[in-house]
Amino acid sequence: MSASEGKRQKIASRCIVEADQCTHVFDIAGYSLLKGIDAGKVIRSAAFVAGGCEWCIRFYPDGYSAEDSGGYVAIFLELLTNAEVRVLFDFRLCRTPKVFKAAHFASGSNKFMKRSDLEAAQYLQNDRLVIECNVTVIMGTPAVFITEQFIQVPPSDLPAALGKYLDSGKRADVTFKVKDEVFHAHKFVLALWSPFFEAEFYGPMKDKAMQSITVEDVQPDVFKALLVFIYTESLPGMDDDLDEVESQEMIKHLLVAADRYAMERMKLMCESILSKRLDVESVTATLALADQHHCEKLKDACIGFINSSDAKDLVESKGYEHLKRACPDVFVDIWERAAKSCKL
Repeated sequence: MSASEGKRQKIASRCIVEADQCTHVFDIAGYSLLKGIDAGKVIRSAAFVAGGCEWCIRFYPDGYSAEDSGGYVAIFLELLTNAEVRVLFDFRLCRTPKVFKAAHFASGSNKFMKRSDLEAAQYLQNDRLVIECNVTVIMGTPAVFITEQFIQVPPSDLPAALGKYLDSGKRADVTFKVKDEVFHAHKFVLALWSPFFEAEFYGPMKDKAMQSITVEDVQPDVFKALLVFIYTESLPGMDDDLDEVESQEMIKHLLVAADRYAMERMKLMCESILSKRLDVESVTATLALADQHHCEKLKDACIGFINSSDAKDLVESKGYEHLKRACPDVFVDIWERAAKSCKL
């Protein structure tokens, strides 16, 4: 086992930022009396404390300066204490969605809002302007500490270990002769996955002396893939050296083998793969296969595909005649499903 595959330590830490929050409401009565005070003239709020420092709001009714006022009012947050702090804040006028945020010692906007908009009725009531400032002062250095420390366990290597036993034939106690090829395996492993093998090796009719089995009607590459799945729970070689048609045929052969040896998980995996590869040319042949081997989920997928396809194309496909001959009863299911869809 390499160092990268071994136990790895995993540590989690947490950063906690402390902050002091404050909201100051600056109520300016007699706003109309401030008109014409001249650009650059400031109205200051009372000092208030946030984060251990004093602050105030600076309001410029006629603009921050003659050069950049342009008919705007200006609002700033000012730090009165001689200190370096980080602050987040926003200004709000009563019932306005306009929000400014910054992170400076004394900042705001020299063009907060046009005076003509501010003097609309929704912002001024009884000649009073209410400015609300929400201040958040970041306090000191954020605290960082370890919250969890645990060992990460790697995934199980049991499939890989079993696969090595299959490849080497070490401690094998049964041999399968498939055509001209011979495969060595372990009875106990086969019995874990397949009720068929369990009955053959450990059932009432078992033959204790049986060490060699001849397999008929299964191709060597299919039987090899069957064994690999039993040992590693993976379907091998589907995309390595096979084109799309060959891969499709291999999956079909594996489905038949899985049905023969009562390997339901492998059978369901093959159904899933075939259901994702349905097309007009293959659906009728796949439906016949599903009906013959009692693959209900694959059968439902095929019928659904057929009922949503062009009937003319299906009738002209290569597998249609085979479907009629091999599984005539399946057409009843197709018609019934189509009738139910029409009613809906």
